[in-house]
Amino acid sequence: MNPMIDDETLDRQLREAAPYIDDEGFTARVMATLPAAQREPRWLRAMVLLGLAILGSGIAYVLSGGFIREGVIQLSNFPIWLLLVFAFGCGLVVGAFAVIFAIRKTPEVRDLTRLEF
Repeated sequence: MNPMIDDETLDRQLREAAPYIDDEGFTARVMATLPAAQREPRWLRAMVLLGLAILGSGIAYVLSGGFIREGVIQLSNFPIWLLLVFAFGCGLVVGAFAVIFAIRKTPEVRDLTRLEF
């Protein structure tokens, strides 16, 4: 079984393996004729997502018929220790997912043979 190669090693190997083939400027001419990429502003996407989230929340509240208000009232009647346990449990779950995703982003996890214990 071949160990996985990290991106830098693969990039270096590909650059060294394929010498540049002179095309007499063809690639440069083609790239010059392509139109510039039009990018939408990042704030526009954020505003659209925020607006849709607010709209969806409003529709859910209206369609619930006061269910949310009754749920908040019932939640306020819970004992404080139960709310603390619930909050701690939610924090553990969110923290575990954050650690898992952070570990998956590290290059060492892609190649388990390089891990040192």
